[in-house]
Amino acid sequence: MKKEMIFSGFGGQGALTIGRFIAQAAMEEGKHVSWMPSYGPEMRGGTANVFTIVSDDPIASPLVDHPHLLVALNQPSLDKFGASVLPKGIIIVNADLCPNVVKRDDVEYIVAPLNTLAQEIGSMKILNMLSIGIIITKTGLIKFETIEATLRAYMGNKNPELLQMNLKAIKAGMDM
Repeated sequence: MKKEMIFSGFGGQGALTIGRFIAQAAMEEGKHVSWMPSYGPEMRGGTANVFTIVSDDPIASPLVDHPHLLVALNQPSLDKFGASVLPKGIIIVNADLCPNVVKRDDVEYIVAPLNTLAQEIGSMKILNMLSIGIIITKTGLIKFETIEATLRAYMGNKNPELLQMNLKAIKAGMDM
């Protein structure tokens, strides 16, 4: 098994964090991982994306030209990477910031109002965690228990309220 993924959005939306936590959890499950971020000097508000690869075998290159999965948190990300997703791949689209979804017949689309759902849960900071929940359900790439342990280890007792919102968002994504 080898899954190549691109997570992309505006700086501050957490696209890089999606890739980081997917890679960290997969590594904890004994898989080989690669995480290669790319962002402009402005970061927050600018564009940011990350190539993340999870594999049962060693990874030769961290570059992702044709991902199996794309998370597009904004329209520029969908425009830039949507056409490169492999046939039978998955494209997760933030409907709140992607008004022009030109659907292909050869990929699965999951179009969800991620901004709206994040606000309903309680914070825009957890927008990215909704995507992780969708990825868990659609791919089986990592286990919820592993991502939960990864988040608990990362956040510790620094912000228990945000940790609980993150876990709630992942579960909400899994239920979509």
